[in-house]
Amino acid sequence: MKPHKSEDLHVRDNELKYRLEMAAERQRVTSDAERHRLKEAHWMHCPKCGQKLATERFGSVDIDVCPSCKGLWLDSNELETIMADAAKTSFFQSCLKMLRG
Repeated sequence: MKPHKSEDLHVRDNELKYRLEMAAERQRVTSDAERHRLKEAHWMHCPKCGQKLATERFGSVDIDVCPSCKGLWLDSNELETIMADAAKTSFFQSCLKMLRG
């Protein structure tokens, strides 16, 4: 008994959907693994020279400093926190005013 044409199309469509879903899943797993590998390779390394970053305390903020190139790296909202803390001291505030013009 020969299958009907619409039956063949239905089976082909289902097979195509399944293969596309499997390909998307493989790509997602691969990209997650690649993202994790890159994070491990670059976490706490200087973006400029690649050396391991050291953490130093500045007021209430931990700043990432590169001992090699002396680069200074701030995380999200750390500059605002430093500036809010510094606003309490007049010397730093006057320096900021001079820099801003």
